[in-house]
Amino acid sequence: MTLPPVLPHRPAGAPDAIRLNPADSVGIALRPMAAGEHALGTPLADPIPLGHKFALTALSPGDAVVKYGQIMAQATQPIAPGQHVHVHNIAMSAVHSHHADQRGHLPPPPARTTFQGYLRPDGRVGTRNFIGILASVNCSSTVCHAIAQAATRVLGPKYPNIDGFAPIVHDQGCGMAAQGEGFDVLVRTLKGYRDHPNFGGVLIVGLGCEVNQLTLYKPTDWTRDRYHSFNIQEVGGSASAVARALELLEPIAAAANADIRSTQPVSALTLGMQCGGSDGFSGITANPALGVASDMLVVAGGTSILSETPEIFGAEHLLIARADPATGARIAGMIDWWRDYAAKNGASLDNNPSPGNKKGGLTTILEKSLGAVAKAGMAPVAGAFAYAERIAVPGLVYMDSPGYDPVAATGQVAAGANLIAFTTGRGSCFGAKPAPSVKLASNSTLFAQMHEDMDINCGTVVDQGTDLQAMGAQIYDLLLDTASGQRTKSEGFGYGDNEFVPWKIGAVL
Repeated sequence: MTLPPVLPHRPAGAPDAIRLNPADSVGIALRPMAAGEHALGTPLADPIPLGHKFALTALSPGDAVVKYGQIMAQATQPIAPGQHVHVHNIAMSAVHSHHADQRGHLPPPPARTTFQGYLRPDGRVGTRNFIGILASVNCSSTVCHAIAQAATRVLGPKYPNIDGFAPIVHDQGCGMAAQGEGFDVLVRTLKGYRDHPNFGGVLIVGLGCEVNQLTLYKPTDWTRDRYHSFNIQEVGGSASAVARALELLEPIAAAANADIRSTQPVSALTLGMQCGGSDGFSGITANPALGVASDMLVVAGGTSILSETPEIFGAEHLLIARADPATGARIAGMIDWWRDYAAKNGASLDNNPSPGNKKGGLTTILEKSLGAVAKAGMAPVAGAFAYAERIAVPGLVYMDSPGYDPVAATGQVAAGANLIAFTTGRGSCFGAKPAPSVKLASNSTLFAQMHEDMDINCGTVVDQGTDLQAMGAQIYDLLLDTASGQRTKSEGFGYGDNEFVPWKIGAVL
């Protein structure tokens, strides 16, 4: 049965529309509006859906369409003031903005500067205490799931201080070249998970004859007593592999069960920032509010990771302007790599947004990117890293990745993210074991319709007038509460067993 839309209560005097920048040629409807109504002093010529754009000035074919004070599209036909502005009358612009007018300032240090986490012997801090069951190859994935299920049933009740046994499985590891970019990315990603502070112990299971051999994954110093690996072919088969795994996991589980939370500095937090199922409000509410929270985290000494290179295309100048020359050059190089990669595969970086994005009011990748970059707040960009590369500096950093959410988040977790914040306007469902994922709704309708999955409602920024700084502070507090053990909605449902998706680059042989 299809549920009817749940419309949020709008307080008396709430604005009907918003102009985000004085230079903008479009306004955004904050509620569904009918033709003939007036918004921002403009009579509407068309019905304007929630979150969609309407013209504030007359536009001729070829004229730039401006939102956020930046070029987001060009008109493809004459557009009169008050007309609906969307895919039927605007398209991707060949000209992008290059000015980066950053008027904001970093906030003062937040009052909360600690959380309760698991201090590991290498000095890193976990926000969860999972035991990882990692597959080195797709051939061992089913067995890893069976091991996790058996361990949950047999060992879970004996060791209640463990957050669970997390199967980290994938579809790679064989049928690929044993060297080159694709292989390096897979190995780097799995090593990042092997060493992740949210794991209190790790078991890696292979088949035995694959390209991605277990000999590549030696235990690190702190995990030496909490690490084992074996091949299915060496223990008698699938059922025997499960039995052998339970034997090896018993002492690991006992050791992890003794781990306790202690007061740790916010500087030990690394936040992966994601957006998926974006809509016309994402760049107005959830993304900039997350940017405020990110700035608070950075000021307190923590680290925030922005990613999804195809979805910063057209807005990369806003990040480069906040970076040192070497970091800026790396980001520009990533954009160039993606242009070439897309062209080689018969695609284009302009081939975005998705149908759901468009239904929510987004029209071009430039518009989507400008809203996505708002997650970065105002902090300087302290570094730019390859996919799944261990983050080596604190502050706001950029990590190269596809825009596909599970792949991007997998890379962030491998790079060290012990917490994920995920904004959505259409209703993405996601988890990222072993890192808890906080879901931020960009509009109140979504929050009401999918309250089972959303942790916080950023829609009150437009329908109740909540200040962005106050919303950002609310997100920051929720992130620290989550890092200290409070379960997210996605954790409560059980998301995370199927969302490990390493970036697949190169030929399948």
